[in-house]
Amino acid sequence: MSNPYFQFKQFKVCHDRCAMKVGTDGVLLGAWASLENAATVLDIGTGTGLIALMAAQRNPVARIAAVELDADAACQAAENVQASPWSSRVEVICADAKAYEPGMRFDAIVSNPPYFASALKSPEAKRVRARHVDELTFDDLLSSVGRLLADEGEFSVVIPFDASFEFIATAAGRGLYLVRRTVVRTLAGVPPKRVLLAFRRTFADGQNGIQDDELLIETEPRVYTEAYRLLTKDFYLSF
Repeated sequence: MSNPYFQFKQFKVCHDRCAMKVGTDGVLLGAWASLENAATVLDIGTGTGLIALMAAQRNPVARIAAVELDADAACQAAENVQASPWSSRVEVICADAKAYEPGMRFDAIVSNPPYFASALKSPEAKRVRARHVDELTFDDLLSSVGRLLADEGEFSVVIPFDASFEFIATAAGRGLYLVRRTVVRTLAGVPPKRVLLAFRRTFADGQNGIQDDELLIETEPRVYTEAYRLLTKDFYLSF
């Protein structure tokens, strides 16, 4: 039986009632997204609440809304928030992002969305919802972002590398333009499986082109690179 919780340096995330457990994708996005200057942050599909809590740790003043469709996951995310040092600044909302109407727009939006559009589906309904795009397609996600992102805001997402080119094109069609990209490889010489992407409505003043780089997680199994340690050191107990 897997551990029902994951302990970070400043908070604990219980995930036994969530279809999707704490994983590397969420930690990468929570550490990588540009959140430092955001007064308001929206986490779409918060799951356990992990990324929302990371955002609260990184930004000591931001108000954070965490939207989750699945009622059990939303309940557990709310419990994780209440047990954290930032319960007064993070709100978990059980809602469909497509219908979410907060009456405001956000300086930063983050999402670790469902993505296995063509993979063999799990027989467990909640896991299907969490991992597949049936409930929230990439176009649905980008439509919600377009509606909820402030004019000068930034949207950050982690998705499979193979899906990234279509995602970038779809985003551009909605007026969201790629400004930063980090290709993620688990091991040297292995094809990339994930990519971190950041979008804005316009390029920042003085910015020429896209900021492109690559992150290698391990030099060999369980031997982590200095770059990965540096990115996640404020969160993992072992770094």
